[in-house]
Amino acid sequence: MILGKNIHYGFGKEPIFNGADFYIGKNQKVGLVGANGAGKSTLFKLISGEDSPEEGKLTIDGTVLSVPQEVKYDAEMENAESIRKYLDPKNLKEDYELSRILAKLELGQFDLESPPLNMSGGQKTKLAIARALVAEPDILLLDEPTNFLDTAGKEWVMNFLGRYPKTLIVISHDLNLLDSKIDKILEINLQSRKIDEYAGNYTAYLKLKGDKDALLVRQIHVQERHIVQMKKGWLKMSHVKSSKGVRQRLQLEKRIVQMEEKLPEMPPEAKRIKINLPEPNWVGSVPLIAEKISKSYGTKNVLSEIDFDIKRGERIALMGPNGVGKSTLIKILMGTIEPDEGAMVKDEKLDIGYYSQEFEIFDMEKNLMETMKDFCSFPEQLIRGHLGRFLFSGDKVFQKVKSLSGGEKTRLAIGTLLVQKHNLLILDEPTTYLDVLSQRLILEALKAYKGAMLIVSHTPEFIEGLKPERKFLLPEKKWTVT
Repeated sequence: MILGKNIHYGFGKEPIFNGADFYIGKNQKVGLVGANGAGKSTLFKLISGEDSPEEGKLTIDGTVLSVPQEVKYDAEMENAESIRKYLDPKNLKEDYELSRILAKLELGQFDLESPPLNMSGGQKTKLAIARALVAEPDILLLDEPTNFLDTAGKEWVMNFLGRYPKTLIVISHDLNLLDSKIDKILEINLQSRKIDEYAGNYTAYLKLKGDKDALLVRQIHVQERHIVQMKKGWLKMSHVKSSKGVRQRLQLEKRIVQMEEKLPEMPPEAKRIKINLPEPNWVGSVPLIAEKISKSYGTKNVLSEIDFDIKRGERIALMGPNGVGKSTLIKILMGTIEPDEGAMVKDEKLDIGYYSQEFEIFDMEKNLMETMKDFCSFPEQLIRGHLGRFLFSGDKVFQKVKSLSGGEKTRLAIGTLLVQKHNLLILDEPTTYLDVLSQRLILEALKAYKGAMLIVSHTPEFIEGLKPERKFLLPEKKWTVT
């Protein structure tokens, strides 16, 4: 059981929670939703005891285990002698059970007796999820547990969580996979800074939320029309010079100001945000061709005789489960690694922009304005406008990059790519950290981009929305025309 009463919490002058109340009962399965940066991960830190509310009371009954969306440092993992001792320190499971969990989380290549030190960041996150599933705490908090997983892995995780016997709270843009098991949705309201509760599953929430937002939009439009009429009346009164007329005009002006200040903010989903992008640099009709590309690591053959090409302005989706060589092919196309065999032909005007999940291009100590200035020579007003289109407005533009959530960093990374006039974008899982609203925003931004694009994504709806002209399938080495 978790009970939050009048929770206040913030960074500096910016509140994240302002008098938030919520309740989660024993053994409930809860989806936690809200825009990137709204405070979902912060709420997990409060529940897990990593941080405390500034005001209010948080009552928690039971053991809590939280797995963040990215494990950067885990002292127990780093010091563990073996994967087995980290996964199951109390020897609750047999080896075959642990091996099965690892295989389903795409970690089957690791021996239980090997140390976890040499794993990548994504693999360490999956290992932490496996440990949480084995431990079965009274309250399990999972922040984007399907990140870094292909479609089969996502479905297995969500089916497993559907059978979880205790309290479960999940942040995920794949909540539809857990839909039938969810009995409550908690939404962090970015406007009110409170937590709204919706009984029922994710599908029911989407309908209720849609109806609620539609009603709010209608109410806002009615109030806006009323304000317009009042302003017209105010203008007509400007010709009245009597003291009574001046008083009435001042009173009306005061009422208009008060109504505008009290006007509710439009729901983010209802805002129509147009993305204006610079034209990509010119390039030839076929800027990149790869012929008979092969690559091996030791005795493992990753790619064999791959033929690949991309035309100017063409969108291509690179499809296939994890481990079939998609990342290797991308690195070869970019020139960061050399193929063992085969040839690459690149147009001399080819200018590649690359997105990865590591955000290594950023100086984490810089703020958003400084970061954008590193990538373009726009005047400050245009930079502010561009950041605003990616949902960074007001004082947010002076926030340091290191303080952003994973989804916010993704929006910033895509925003910086799209001002640089690249004529080919290579995007490796750009939807990993994104909530549904941010996915729509990035989708619309990429649809407005006029250069060529190669994208890897395990989010089918995103790929279909992008409408690629072709798909390249691995390991089949086949092209399909969409």
